[in-house]
Amino acid sequence: MSTRRIYAGRVVTLDVEQVVLPNGVEATMEVVGHPGGAAVVALDANGNVCLLRQYRHVAGGWVWEVPAGKLDGQPPDAIARQELEEEAGMRAARWDSLGRYLSSPGVFREVVHLYLARELTPCGARPEHDELFEITWVPLAEALDRALRGEIEDGKSVVALARAAARLANSDFT
Repeated sequence: MSTRRIYAGRVVTLDVEQVVLPNGVEATMEVVGHPGGAAVVALDANGNVCLLRQYRHVAGGWVWEVPAGKLDGQPPDAIARQELEEEAGMRAARWDSLGRYLSSPGVFREVVHLYLARELTPCGARPEHDELFEITWVPLAEALDRALRGEIEDGKSVVALARAAARLANSDFT
């Protein structure tokens, strides 16, 4: 019915929206706008995946994640390729979509596009100036186990690892 912008920042916006729900109820919603992102499960020839131990101020310290980045007007697959190079120092010849992930659909408009990257070749990592992370390669089964035990708390990474493992189990790594 109506939208009022409360805040517009470098990455996010905050709107207050008056809406009519499908059941006819009128409601006031606070909506955080975000450009979305792309995240990559990079799988090498030995079955290892790239995990980043990245410093995240908002999370209060270090967080385990797969390479990922914010959409900046380019298509999600282009961002995925760029982030794989910048953060993992790899290029991939084979890409598969793992679908989309909604980070918090009750309040955020953020959609993260998930990918599986294979047939990797090194190209040298190029982190951005405000990124602080360490690169680690671990077997996919170990990464998935860590995600399921709660050691990897980043939602997009947990979902991406689970979907990659399921995709590979159904395709026998082909």
